[in-house]
Amino acid sequence: MRHVTILGATGSIGLNTLDVIRRHPDRFRVYGLAANIRVEEMAELCREFRPQRAVMADADAAETLAQRLSDLPEITVLQGEVGLCEVAAAESVDTVMAAIVGAAGLPPTLAAVRAGKRVLLANKEALVMSGQLFMDAVTASGAELLPIDSEHNAIFQCMPADRVRDPRGAGITRILLTASGGPFRSHSNEDLKTVSPAQACAHPNWAMGQKISVDSATLMNKGLELIEACWLFNTDPSRIEVHVHPESIIHSMVEYADGSVLAQLGSPDMRTPIANGLAWPERIDAGVAPLDLFAIGRFHFERPDLHRFPCLRLAAEAFHAGGTAPAVLNAANEEAVAAFLAGDLGFTDIPVIIERTLAATEVVAGSSFEIIFAKDAEARRFAREQIERLAV
Repeated sequence: MRHVTILGATGSIGLNTLDVIRRHPDRFRVYGLAANIRVEEMAELCREFRPQRAVMADADAAETLAQRLSDLPEITVLQGEVGLCEVAAAESVDTVMAAIVGAAGLPPTLAAVRAGKRVLLANKEALVMSGQLFMDAVTASGAELLPIDSEHNAIFQCMPADRVRDPRGAGITRILLTASGGPFRSHSNEDLKTVSPAQACAHPNWAMGQKISVDSATLMNKGLELIEACWLFNTDPSRIEVHVHPESIIHSMVEYADGSVLAQLGSPDMRTPIANGLAWPERIDAGVAPLDLFAIGRFHFERPDLHRFPCLRLAAEAFHAGGTAPAVLNAANEEAVAAFLAGDLGFTDIPVIIERTLAATEVVAGSSFEIIFAKDAEARRFAREQIERLAV
């Protein structure tokens, strides 16, 4: 029996995780659930799964949740970052699903790592922001870090389990990272200028939250995944090649020195990598429909267009710049995407804000989490100023 905390329980990853757990009550028990502001959804989940701890990042939401659950005194309601970190590091927990979107997910994910948990990493920003510091914390605590992003989980499955951090020693020459291309893959530059948030969030293959859907549309999601892959698999962008694969059936591939290319295939359903992480090294039923290759018929691959979608280029440049540059990239992107979703920024202005912020923010060595968070805040202030100027 594994005892699980889910950070981001009301989001897409969290709900899919609970669906897998629901299918295996003899293997998994929910210890803690954490969310941001969705009180009604959280209350329903608490009544079904009866966790010992429920956390709302928002203080008002936590108070409301406590009222909703007043007839269940066995559930303790916590709030804020302190509560998130507590439920992630609790002694009774051995597995933590880290699925809080954005920089807000770093502190509780780090708390789980420092406590030596099995961390199912669905929050890519944690590694993007803090890279070496985060991996050093994993090594120091003995935590078990398993990737849940479909692409990184695919790479993980295609590598020898004992050589995940030593691709060269395993004879790996390239990682082929796939991308769906998002909803605007065939749009012209002119068409991209007028796309709406609703269009950007209408992903052709995946059901995801708004922020990651927009990132997929700009290819920033693939840029963040490029950086994450470098840290997870101890490599660099020169050994990772992005392949746009609109069917989203091949989730990524690994090329070996003898010419072999191993690929992980599956329906575009996040329950597959989630089940892989929860049960690893075993395999369990995830509730995913069998893959019908006859119905799919054929696969297509394209090179990413870095002119129309410059976010992928900006991410690679930030990784090469090192230090706090990836944290600045992430902060600027979060602010720009939020402004786009609010109707305050055009779609093609998102990479403009990111590039300006990277150029204006001094890169320093990310030698501590305090420095990283300080640069994160500085980048956000500058990005918001630039957004206001563009909106005038």
